[in-house]
Amino acid sequence: MSESGDRVGLPCPACSPGEETVHEVLRPGGQATVRCTDCDHTYKTEIPEEETVELTIVVSQDGESFTTRMDVPADTYVATGEEFVVDTEDALMQVRVTGIEVGPERRVEEADIEDVDTLWTRAVDNVAVAVTLHPKDGTADQTRSLRVNVPGDYEFTVDETVEFGDEEFTVEGLQIREDAPEYRHEKLDHAGDFAYAKDCKRVYARDESLTAWSAW
Repeated sequence: MSESGDRVGLPCPACSPGEETVHEVLRPGGQATVRCTDCDHTYKTEIPEEETVELTIVVSQDGESFTTRMDVPADTYVATGEEFVVDTEDALMQVRVTGIEVGPERRVEEADIEDVDTLWTRAVDNVAVAVTLHPKDGTADQTRSLRVNVPGDYEFTVDETVEFGDEEFTVEGLQIREDAPEYRHEKLDHAGDFAYAKDCKRVYARDESLTAWSAW
């Protein structure tokens, strides 16, 4: 049901009877009071309710997953790589579509939402990124790994030195996730190359921590 302050698309009897314009809902109800944002004409009309379908959504985050259900507009079209907000009982989460299941063991890259059985997603608002660190002297057998928790839109840039608590390292390469859109290569290693944390499968870096390789 529309609420006061909502915006809806309706044909305006004053300025656009044949096409929809954006209207602001001033007073909701069976006969709602609306105002056309193009010509400011205010009048009463019935706002058609949007048809929805209940969608099963699997959300993966930090190696764990949970299933939720959400009502979405029935005329929605979805494709892998798209992002949207999932409203769960505990929190609102930004997720990216990683798989679309339209039947038993049948996955597609895109589909009408009414044909979707299950939507597989990955949380991208806050992510844990795997980092492989090697020491300054290049000793391969002393390579170590860690994970850093950052906002999904945090930028890792090649040749940039960053600090996370006691850890300090210089980014040397970025391995991009398969579901990440619009990157030139799967591996970025030129100075100035950057990627968002939500798109990084792994960061390769040179350890700059002063005590990381101390023999004492």
